[in-house]
Amino acid sequence: MRRWPSGWRYGCFAIVKSRWRIFATVIVVSAVGGAILSGLVVPQQASREEGGVRLRESPGAGALFGWLGGFRALAADLLWLRMYAAWERRDLPGTQTLIRAVVAVDPRPAYFWINGARILAYDQPVWRIEAEGGYEAVSAERRRVIEVEQARLALRLLEEARGLHASAAAMWTEQANIELNKLGDLAAAAASFRRAWEQPAGPYYAARIHGELLRRMGRHREAYDWLCSLYPKLPPDDEAADAPLVLARIRELERVLALPPAATFRSGR
Repeated sequence: MRRWPSGWRYGCFAIVKSRWRIFATVIVVSAVGGAILSGLVVPQQASREEGGVRLRESPGAGALFGWLGGFRALAADLLWLRMYAAWERRDLPGTQTLIRAVVAVDPRPAYFWINGARILAYDQPVWRIEAEGGYEAVSAERRRVIEVEQARLALRLLEEARGLHASAAAMWTEQANIELNKLGDLAAAAASFRRAWEQPAGPYYAARIHGELLRRMGRHREAYDWLCSLYPKLPPDDEAADAPLVLARIRELERVLALPPAATFRSGR
């Protein structure tokens, strides 16, 4: 008859017990934390200007977040799943409430801030317009009001995020896209794309779009000077940099500006 080493049964029991204890702790902490957080975050009464939400100012919130400790990331993930369920139901106040809850619990991941801003700026205007009768029933003026209100909610969220992710180029590119696509503010978008490029590891496309928006605004000389200064910084073999496209834009602007051959840009490549 085979004999197991001394203490084997006790060791296995201890391992199983330990694992179940950890599992139970995670479930209890997450469930209680989520329940309390849901109580801390409440919908704000929709005003005539904006249908926003806020995090209830509670002295217990700081203590709760401290108590969650290492479980903050897990609690935030679970709240994000609850937010997604609200998003599927097109529950506007519930979705906004849970976006604020998630970033309050764990503000570190840029993912929560960026995708929360996208929901506010792109999804929720559609919900609000459909709730008022749909695109055929709602006037263009009213649709514009809704679009602007939601875009500004998203921009405020991104502004708050930059307090924690000050060097995140993604925050600036997201802001630039909202300013361009939802507000139609070319100047603001151009400035934000430039800020994105100026961040550490700023994307090449942000610099290109900055120049393109200057051109679209009729600021041809400024766009030309910008692209000429950008081109030498672009690695020639990097598809993301797309140096040939930048050079093509430079040549187009030279024709628009009617520059003499002696004054044209020399690429040196």
